[in-house]
Amino acid sequence: MTNRSTTVLNQVMWNRLISVVEEQAQALVRTAFSTSVREAGDLSAGVYDTEGQMLAQAVTGTPGHVNAMADAVGHFIRRIGRDNIFEGDVYITNDPWEGTGHLHDITVVTPSFYKGSLVGFFACTAHIVDIGGRGFGADAASVYEEGLYIPIMKFANKGEVDKTLIKIVRGNVREPDQLVGDIYALATCNEIGHRRLVEMMTEFDLADLNGIVAFILENSHRATIERIAALPRESATGEMTIDGYSKPIDLKVKLEIFADKITCDFTGTSGLDKKGINVPLVYTKAYACYALKCAIAPEIPNNAASLAPFEVTAPENSIVNALHPAPVALRHVIGHMIPDTVYDALDKILPDTVPAEGAGTLCNFQVSLRPRTDEMAPDTAVRAEVLTFNSGGSGARPTSDGLNATAFPSGVMTMPVEATEHTGPVIIWRKELRPGSGGAGKYRGGLGQYMEVGAAEGHEFDFQAMFDRVDHPARGRQGGENGSPTTIAQDDGTPMKGKGKQFVPHGRRVMLAFPGGAGYGNAKERAPALVRRDIARGYISPEAARNDYGLSDDEINSVLDAVKRGEVV
Repeated sequence: MTNRSTTVLNQVMWNRLISVVEEQAQALVRTAFSTSVREAGDLSAGVYDTEGQMLAQAVTGTPGHVNAMADAVGHFIRRIGRDNIFEGDVYITNDPWEGTGHLHDITVVTPSFYKGSLVGFFACTAHIVDIGGRGFGADAASVYEEGLYIPIMKFANKGEVDKTLIKIVRGNVREPDQLVGDIYALATCNEIGHRRLVEMMTEFDLADLNGIVAFILENSHRATIERIAALPRESATGEMTIDGYSKPIDLKVKLEIFADKITCDFTGTSGLDKKGINVPLVYTKAYACYALKCAIAPEIPNNAASLAPFEVTAPENSIVNALHPAPVALRHVIGHMIPDTVYDALDKILPDTVPAEGAGTLCNFQVSLRPRTDEMAPDTAVRAEVLTFNSGGSGARPTSDGLNATAFPSGVMTMPVEATEHTGPVIIWRKELRPGSGGAGKYRGGLGQYMEVGAAEGHEFDFQAMFDRVDHPARGRQGGENGSPTTIAQDDGTPMKGKGKQFVPHGRRVMLAFPGGAGYGNAKERAPALVRRDIARGYISPEAARNDYGLSDDEINSVLDAVKRGEVV
């Protein structure tokens, strides 16, 4: 076979591997019990070589999971031991430091054997609704309070499931059927990946994956290095201040571009917080690398070799390099702000490349419902744990508006109201876009959302808030305006905190306004046609069109009249 033919064949097999892991991820979506997986796509899936190097990742999934999981398989190999890896095995952990950053993510790894020989591994991760302890939130003072810890161990040994582990899990969590179902779903999706890999190896008459492994890793590394080499050899610093738990957090990074790598050093960042918003380094690395890949080499497939040129360091026991036993349940609240911090530095080296700041962290909350305790509850009242994923607006980009209610950088989808209400006696009275929340600019920031949350008759609940941007809204870039901040209160005006578990009595509702993304560029340079379109869609008010964008009263009235007539603007 000629070199050209070999290259074409290897490219076909590379694409085939990507489709294999995408089918693996979709199998998890179809079989998972948790709505966070089924509806929001809070998962990852990938295939690895025998050394634990990631070869391909599924398109479905989050960078926090998949980029952290890129390091995890090596830990599994080391902990299990190569002489203890057998056909039919399935391994499991939720170790925050050797998995994906907190106890609420379960990672399952399955060795893949072909004709009796180990040829690689499949791995997947899913966020689960409950892992025991205090519940999903920031209130713990150490990781020991945050839930059940599963060290790297065998879920199944040569095909035999560890029933003792299942009993321990069931006895320590609030939603045992859901959690055990998710573990089996994770194991099943790896099995689907293994079957498709075997089909591929049979079709292409492969004895092992060594040839395609070398092709993938060599080409990915070379392509990434070429992109880096074309950049200016410069350094810059970036910083951001965010809400934190009880006091603001400073994130600081020094970014430096070399001929063959880019380094991110988070020296100067705030130290550990007493509550569970700390971030293990593996999660910081995941989102810093993701930010750089998006800006510099977005079309190069994500694998061990394309990630290798990005080096991330942080002082031990800074909030972005938390060591055991720091509480880390809400590591995403800080971790999702890492890309905007990196972009604050990168914008100084590569102007007109990165977006303005967005909402950053997901606007998640968990509701712990129970029969009311202020008086007799009806017999129909039940206990339930309901987790819902929501998004603010993303930042405007150098050539286009930010996306409304879209989660950047996590990529997790907003959960439908119907799916949320199906999981327990929670009622979402309102969920709609938040007009005027996107920062003004030549390109406008994406809109956040309004939500109004209550419980069915006969219930009270604890509301676990996981928000940021209350006191530090998204900042505009290149002259763009800031996005609107997060607001939270009960419907009677009782103020609520942006983070932490808070009691909501029977009959009360929680009123939420999620943050908007920031604008990019001077608002006076925005095309008048885009301003008129925003008025017609209700994205901005006539007052904003006049004051922020300079539209005349005649132009504004013309748009409003056209809307009344039902015309498209």
